[in-house]
Amino acid sequence: MNKRKAGRPSSKTDARDKLITAARELFTVMAYDKVSIRLIASKAQVDSSLIRYYFGNKEGLFETMLRETLEPINQRMGKLQKEISQGNLVSIMRTYYQEMSKNPQFPRLILQVMNTPESMVQRRLLEKVIDDIAKPIQTIMFDKLLENGVIRRDLEPNLCRVSFISLMVFPFVAPPSMLAIHGVQLNDQFLEQLLEHNIKLLTEGMFHLPKQQA
Repeated sequence: MNKRKAGRPSSKTDARDKLITAARELFTVMAYDKVSIRLIASKAQVDSSLIRYYFGNKEGLFETMLRETLEPINQRMGKLQKEISQGNLVSIMRTYYQEMSKNPQFPRLILQVMNTPESMVQRRLLEKVIDDIAKPIQTIMFDKLLENGVIRRDLEPNLCRVSFISLMVFPFVAPPSMLAIHGVQLNDQFLEQLLEHNIKLLTEGMFHLPKQQA
């Protein structure tokens, strides 16, 4: 009889998905150093040895959680890279809202991690994920949009990228108290309305051009 590898599940299980979900829920509300393997396994209701089997260690689980949460956005960015169009650019924002509405604390996690010292393991892991997934496309995306006539030629592509990301990310990283002051409830209905508003804002602009005096 073959001996089973230590930590290997004996039958097909959804333990891997449970661990990723548990890790995401814990890392978004607790400091990285406070989240232990034992705590993640307990929340996922699986044996802690499965973290080593699937991910190697806590760092591996954290990195996998980041990658899999961002993967739908990465896929949309890949489509934009293949076909530079307004529709594909808008689909990135749409996908981001759809995915983050499932995990509204995730953008705040990214913000918190990026504010930690560069030497911290969670910061290095996040930067690695961003470099692998988003940075190669982001650095050329808006230049290509300019070349293809999708954005106006009198605008700076890098500033357009900053504006686009700001519109997309702000609702999720704004303090809840600030949103409450403005009567904003971060739900699917609001995000759908905001998406349509942002599309119109990006397409038509916000201000009336002053009339030329005769």
